[in-house]
Amino acid sequence: MATLLHIESSVFPSGASASRAVTETFRKTWEEQHPEGTVIYRDLSVDPVPHITADAHTAGFADPHGRTPEQAAAFAERVRLVEELEQADAVLIGAPMYNYAIPSTLKAWLDNVILFGRTSGETPSAVQNYLTATLADMLDLDIDFIVPELTMAPHNPAMAELIPLFEASRDRALEDAATKAKALAEGLAA
Repeated sequence: MATLLHIESSVFPSGASASRAVTETFRKTWEEQHPEGTVIYRDLSVDPVPHITADAHTAGFADPHGRTPEQAAAFAERVRLVEELEQADAVLIGAPMYNYAIPSTLKAWLDNVILFGRTSGETPSAVQNYLTATLADMLDLDIDFIVPELTMAPHNPAMAELIPLFEASRDRALEDAATKAKALAEGLAA
């Protein structure tokens, strides 16, 4: 028995949303092909998930027995969403574009289900590729990345030995930021 996870994020209701029309057509056809299947439906415009917090993020790196009550509660919500995703044989996402981006409700869902060590294949270059496509290619802006590395070292006990490398990387990034800010200011003044 196949399971479809249907995530909807349009702020517009059925009949007034192009993305909903597409997902509804897909879902109807999928259900015809899988009459014994299951559909898990989540409409993020009606029932949004919480945006990720520091507690939700850092709980993934903390010892489960050492989590604060706030971390435990926030992480439990993330795990619930990940388990919902893991149940699915197929995922259908209605993702309209507003101002060159997906709705913040869909971004919040993604932030919750991208869980290091469980669902994530994220790398720093993936983030840079996304930002380059959005800011440089679409908006024709000049961009430059300043990337301090190992930024989770102070928050993740398993990375404690990497804190000196993080501090050195952070210091280089701060110096780079000051240098680039001065160069930009000089360029604008000319």
